[in-house]
Amino acid sequence: MNNKLSLKAGKKIATAIVVQRISQIAHIPPDRQFRKWALAALASVGKRAELTVRVVNAAEARNLNSAFRGKDYAPNVLTFVYHEQEATTLMGDLVLCAPVVAREARAQQKALQDHYAHITVHGVLHLAGFDHEQSCDAAMMEATEANILAAFGIANPYLDLTDCS
Repeated sequence: MNNKLSLKAGKKIATAIVVQRISQIAHIPPDRQFRKWALAALASVGKRAELTVRVVNAAEARNLNSAFRGKDYAPNVLTFVYHEQEATTLMGDLVLCAPVVAREARAQQKALQDHYAHITVHGVLHLAGFDHEQSCDAAMMEATEANILAAFGIANPYLDLTDCS
């Protein structure tokens, strides 16, 4: 189902977000939550998007990670970008690995829904061109994520990490 949603960032921005559920694991948030988190991240960068959020099992995530990144493990999120860097409409796919997100939430003692929010926002910011390869870029991305999550009442996911400044 392709839903047109609007967000406010000074003006209305048409955005299409499709959620696909491949994984049958329990407690995956409802589609509307994924859309809210993605829209908030898009609003923070003032972009419209055509986005698919695909929630998958570990085998699919591992296969995609191996095929496209040459890494033989299932990551929590993969972002596939289908637009030019300067594009006004972001186009891409987020692939979230449900078992990995659930395992990380347990290990980090975080609410599962909060971790899904974080991973979704993180993936959308990658779609918008953010990365965390350099420490300055990582700090900017993490601050942006924390601000977006705070609007949902979710604690900064990086507070418990060691400060390296």
